[in-house]
Formats: sequence, structure tokens, C-alpha cells
Amino acid sequence: MEKKNFVQDAMQEVESLLKNAFAAAMQQGKLPENELPAFTVEIPAETTHGDFASNAAMVSARTFRMAPVKIANILAECIDCASARYIDRVEIAGPGFINFFVSDAWFASIVSGVLEAGEEYGRSDIGKGEKVMVEFVSANPTGPMHMGNARGGVLGDCLSSVLDWSGNDVTREFYINDAGNQVDKFAHSVEGRYIQEIKGEDAIEFDASWYQGDDIKALAHDLVEQYGDSLLEKTPEERFAIIEGYGLPTNIARMERDLKRYKINYDVWFRESTLHESGYVKETIDMLTAKGATYETEDGALWLRSTDFGCDKDDVLRRANGFYTYFAADIAYHRNKFEKRGFDRVINIWGADHHGHVKRLQCALDALGLDGSHRLEIVLMQLVRMMQGGEVVRMSKRTGKSLTLTDLLDEIPVDAARFFFNSRAAETQMEFDLDLAIKQDSDNPLYYVQYAHARICSVLKNAQESGIALPDTGKTDLSVLTGADERQLIKQVALLPEEIVQSAVSRDPSRLNKYAVALAQQFHHFYNACRIKDAEPAVRDARLTLCLAAKQTIENVLKLIGVDAPESM
Repeated sequence: MEKKNFVQDAMQEVESLLKNAFAAAMQQGKLPENELPAFTVEIPAETTHGDFASNAAMVSARTFRMAPVKIANILAECIDCASARYIDRVEIAGPGFINFFVSDAWFASIVSGVLEAGEEYGRSDIGKGEKVMVEFVSANPTGPMHMGNARGGVLGDCLSSVLDWSGNDVTREFYINDAGNQVDKFAHSVEGRYIQEIKGEDAIEFDASWYQGDDIKALAHDLVEQYGDSLLEKTPEERFAIIEGYGLPTNIARMERDLKRYKINYDVWFRESTLHESGYVKETIDMLTAKGATYETEDGALWLRSTDFGCDKDDVLRRANGFYTYFAADIAYHRNKFEKRGFDRVINIWGADHHGHVKRLQCALDALGLDGSHRLEIVLMQLVRMMQGGEVVRMSKRTGKSLTLTDLLDEIPVDAARFFFNSRAAETQMEFDLDLAIKQDSDNPLYYVQYAHARICSVLKNAQESGIALPDTGKTDLSVLTGADERQLIKQVALLPEEIVQSAVSRDPSRLNKYAVALAQQFHHFYNACRIKDAEPAVRDARLTLCLAAKQTIENVLKLIGVDAPESM
């Protein structure tokens, strides 16, 4: 099925009409022969300024040494609307803006086109099958997921969706940090609590550097129930291996379970440990050394010449004790993404506190010849503050401890969490209003959008219950949809494919939220202004068809955000 972008189709037609008009004007001697400057075609903020507008005359003034309004009038004379598919007429405004008004055929094609595309409406091929990995959340498996993970999860998932709908070959990936010092500390922490639970708190001094959370105590309790005190009879090495082998998989399984509850499903769960076990980290660092990108200090530590690639300082890759750093593993991991698995582009969702790591990693990949500066993108995510009753919330009411993803999903609906976390661009700090998220009125943007969908379902149901058959959309005369509210709704419906593309290009899926609210608002305006069930039959059927198109569009945009479109509320 042909993928439709009605806005782009019309804009391209406007651009073509203008270029042909310039050529005709020069051929007729109305404008001197010259190269055309770049001009734009956009949607005006005011509907009185046309459906589309161009600054072509304004930017051509210097080229043709002529007043913009004079150029605009010449172009208007040369624009052949009769040959156009969608453009009906042209007007000149102000100092030389050229405003274009679309035909009835354009509006009709949108409504029918949406219904023809159905669940696929909004998809495009602009990504041309580029193989893209989006890595997001990747929380340490040593503890529960926090609000930063909750925000990053939705941003990464929604970004993956818009990239997929824009024609990219997308892989969602979670990187499990199951190697290194934090894993050792985790196992020691569980071991310490295990010993304390069996022998009492005084039996062992619980190191201040160990993990202090209740989740550690819970894991230790599980081990006591499973093994009793038998682990105390094991050698320290045996006991450590059993505890690590139990604790990490348990936490990873819990993260996977919580993320699925959050409607996030990954294509790949990639373990850091496999990079070390396979020798891939060493191989990667050896490659950097062979390229002259490293040096060794007297203590035996190995450093990357990061400063040679524009970074502010060099970075250690292998410590004096022979252990590779987290940074070394990260380089190997990203080499694996590009070289071994063949991704054209990699996008990571990171917290803003990792900003210093961005350039370093890109430089390391540049040193390997993998063009990390262009192929690796990092979306830095700012902090989120949870608010309730006008005050900052840091603790769970249930546990009295730091608010986790599990706590959040126990307090508010999953749909609300996803919609609200996707409501701001990653680079902006956000306040998440827990009270607003559960509010059942139009103040809640999610409720407002979902209610629009439920209202459409009610309109359709009431029509059928009144003996009115839903129209045959292929035979409905849509040319009768000439009212301002009808056309504004159609124009809003038409914007979905372009909003998806722009969300993908800008790496900002929060655009979808704004679009969904605007679409709902436009439908509510239409509903309040236009009679449907008791309108004249031809108008009634056309409006019911428009309702079906709006319903499909709301469903599709909510699907991209990962929330439901309820039929009743």
C-alpha cells in the first residue's frame, strides 16, 4: 500500500508550481534569467493566510533586484492552478507572501486515504531501511529502577516507534552491566545481609560502601529460605559464586518483568560479561594500540590518547592491576554494534550526568575508524521531579524508600506514566504531576485525548442504535465537508505522517503528545459545532466518515506513545 503524507504531497506541489512559475516568468521576460534562491513552503499559523504559504518572492528580491510584492504578483500570474491536483487558488499578502489555498479534492483525499491505510496510516519510507539501534534504560542490575529509568524507558521506546514508522529497521536493546566492581560489591552486599540474617547483625560489619537498600535484604532473605545456613559451610569463593548466580538473574528477571508491565519489550538483552569472556574487550583495546591510539604509563596502566581526537583529557583503558575499565568495555560494546552487528546508526538514551562521556566514546570509535562522531548519537535526558500536592515526592508512600518504577506503576496507571513521561523533550527538565496523572477530567491531557476517542465511538454507536448504518466510506461524497471546523479537523488529521517523521528526525517523540492533544481539541471543536446524527443524510454520512478517520488517527498516535484508545470512559 502506498504510504501517504498528504501535507508533504501538497507542499511539494506548491514548490513545483513556484519553480514552474519562476521558469515561465523568466521565459516571458517578466523576470531576468537567474538562479533561484532557496525558499520555504510552510503551514501558516493563521488560516486566513491560506493552507500553505511561501516566502519565495521575499527571498528573491535581491536576486532579481525587484520589490518582493512585484515578484509575487508576477509569479501569481504565472502559477497554473488549473494543472494542479490539490491547489485551488493563490493570493498575495502583505509585502510579498504567496498564500496557497487547497481544493476540495485535497480534503476528500485525506479522509478516504486515512481509512484506506487504516492501522498503517502515518507510516513512511523516509528512513530507507537504515539499520538503527536504540539502546535505552540499561539500568544496573544491582538495584531497582528509578524515575530516570522510567523517563528514559518511555523516551527510548517512543523514539524507536517513530523511527520504525519512518521506515527504519529498528532494534531496541538493553545493555546489562553484569561485570566489574559494582557486581562484586552487589554480591558482597547480599552475602553480608545473608550472614546477618542467620547469625545476627553483629556477626559481620556491613561495609558502608556496600548497597544498603531493602532489595538487598530481600535477596538475602530469599537465599536463607532456599539454602538455610548451608552457604556458610561453603568456601568464600563458592558462596560468592552462588550468591552472584542467584542475585543478578533475579534482579534482571525483575527488571524485565517491570519493563514489560511498562509496555516495553526489547529485541535484545546484551550482557557486558560476554564481551570480557569472549576476549572482545582485549581485542578492541589491542586494535587501538595497533593504531597508535594508546600509551602505557610506568605503573603499567594503558591510556587512550583521547586528546589527539579533540577530548579534554586522556582516558584509562586498563588499570595498573590489569583490569579493563568500564570505558574500555563500552568501546568494545559499541564496536560490536557497528562492526560485528552492522548497525548504520546507534542512538543511546543517557542521563544528562553522562554528558562528559559522549565525546570520549565518539573519539574512541573514531580512532577505530568507525566514525563515531557521526554514527553514534546520544540523546541526553534531563532530570524529572515527581510532584504531588504541590510538593516534591522522593519516597514511596508504600515503602517509605526511594520511589522506584514498581512503586510508580502501583500508584498510577501505566498509560498515564507513559503519556506524562513522553510529554517533554529529553533536553528539558520536567515535573511529573502525580495528582494530574490520575485526574479524570480535561485538565489531564491523556484523559482529554482518550475521551475524544471514546466520544467518537459513542457517536458511531448512537448512530447505529438509531438505525443509521455506518457509511460505505468508498462511496461517500466527501466534497460536502466544507465547514471551517470540518476542514480544520481534516487538516489536523493530515498532519500525523509529518509529525511522525519530524519526531524521528528531531529525536523528539514528545511531539506526538502535543499532536494528540491538538487533534483531540480539533475533534471536540468539530463535535460541538457540527450536527451529525440529525444532519441531512449526505452531510451526516460525510461527517460520520470524518469521525472514522479521526478515530483511526487518534488510535495510531496513541499506539505510537504506547497507550490505549478506550471505546468508553
